[in-house]
Amino acid sequence: MSTTIRREERPLRARAGAAPVANVIGESTWHDPRYQAFWMLRLAYTAIPLTMGIDKFFNGLVYWPKYLADWINNIAPGTAQQFMYFVGGVEILAGVLVLLKPRYAAYIVAAWLAGIVINLFSYGEWYDVAVRDLGLMGGALVLGRLASVYDPPLRLRSR
Repeated sequence: MSTTIRREERPLRARAGAAPVANVIGESTWHDPRYQAFWMLRLAYTAIPLTMGIDKFFNGLVYWPKYLADWINNIAPGTAQQFMYFVGGVEILAGVLVLLKPRYAAYIVAAWLAGIVINLFSYGEWYDVAVRDLGLMGGALVLGRLASVYDPPLRLRSR
């Protein structure tokens, strides 16, 4: 005789008048607010890194090297602007990866944003921007969780 309590599993039911619920990974409907949130975050975390990454090369929105903490500038080879070229390349790559596979790329973006937050807090002046990026990091983590439902995992082909 087992002492384990087994809970009966029932399929999810939608409330009266509510949108249908996606029960299978990859199955979705545009009427599902969770699926809409997934796509809004996916598009935002594609467009924003692409925009900011491209701007690192032109400094059109802001002069980016001013945000680089001195201790990073001292250990990174080259000038602060040259380091921003590297940063821009990483951000462009992150945006493309989120577009292609948000299930994994969302966590890469979250880690990148954590690095930016550390840089800004250690700079000692850009606390408002650091807190904003902390919120963006939270959004990237939410995208990763939603992608675990709506973006199917990579499958290795078996022969």
